[in-house]
Amino acid sequence: MKQKWKKLALAAAALQVAGWSYGQSGGVVRIGVNQPLTGVVAASGNFVTNGAKIAADEINAKGGINGAKIELLIEDNKSNPTEAAAAAEKLIVRDKVPVLLGAWSSTYTLAVMPKLMEYKVPMLVETSSADKITTAGNPYVFRISPTNAMEAQSFAQHVAPLKIRKADFLVVNNDWGRGSADAFHAMLKQKGVAIGLTQTIDAAAQDMSSQLSSIKATDSDTLFITTAVEQLTLILKQAQALGIKRQIITLGGSQNPDQLISQAGTAANGTMHDVMFMPWFPDNAPDPATAKSFIAEWKKRGLDPNGLTEGVRGYDGVRTIAAAVATAGAADPEKIREALWKIQLTGLTGNIKFQKVGPTGKESGQSLPATYVVKIEGGKLAQITH
Repeated sequence: MKQKWKKLALAAAALQVAGWSYGQSGGVVRIGVNQPLTGVVAASGNFVTNGAKIAADEINAKGGINGAKIELLIEDNKSNPTEAAAAAEKLIVRDKVPVLLGAWSSTYTLAVMPKLMEYKVPMLVETSSADKITTAGNPYVFRISPTNAMEAQSFAQHVAPLKIRKADFLVVNNDWGRGSADAFHAMLKQKGVAIGLTQTIDAAAQDMSSQLSSIKATDSDTLFITTAVEQLTLILKQAQALGIKRQIITLGGSQNPDQLISQAGTAANGTMHDVMFMPWFPDNAPDPATAKSFIAEWKKRGLDPNGLTEGVRGYDGVRTIAAAVATAGAADPEKIREALWKIQLTGLTGNIKFQKVGPTGKESGQSLPATYVVKIEGGKLAQITH
């Protein structure tokens, strides 16, 4: 009984959010940011957070949201799903945020989702791609990153030109990696491509030589890889050392090709990468002027240029949340959730307008972001078009 009352008290506290009636000039709108700032994917989480900070600073410099300044409350989920859920609860209950941005990994986001339902607070999902995030039936989830299935369908146009006949897969053993393999298996089979070996790796693994040796022994012409950039760098080096000769294509948009060039060296040559933003070709962005401004500000702050492909997610995420708060007219969770359905924004990752996905009455929001394929040749990047 005590536990029941404790939960009721926490839920009540979550609804007494300071600043929800922020309309007067000088108010504050709090946005909770739940990202992996330490742990195995810390680089990516920090890049997303820096992008979020740039967006908040830009909006505040222009007068904020209806005169109220954005305040980002940033929590480290430590690259761990349990910590991600705890961080979300802290942000909602103790810090009293009416909306969240998070939580990078699909596994972390799935762990957070019950908290969103419990406290009825929306979250803008900026990176996670597991399909079940938006099909599970959570009306407090709004995603601007592509699902695994969306990425696969977008990539389908490249299958014939790249002459993919049989493909192997090496994916991180979590919701993101397994979901990526499943989505691409289905798409490739529709295209008449044979599926060879599918190997999984732990997110913290550093020696992938066993899996790569098994893959080397197959007769596939293409290897698809889904994992974070830190592990991907090691995989490319180990594949080169083993003498693996085939097309290598990375998926998931979290591979930072610039970082691969600088850290994997010649092992990155010839590899292709499915990305959601091309900072090397800002004129090809949905909003070239804003893309160039974002890139310039990133450089001005002395941030790692390798992080632009991740930072853009945090940037678009905060801009989307700010637009929803402005439309809502109050920093109130339910009003923000309702306003998110009305948003139409030209983001750097594509046009942001949410479509309903999932069970009737419990739909999540999913926008339709763009994806692109780039190739590393001689330490430089080129866009693959057909």
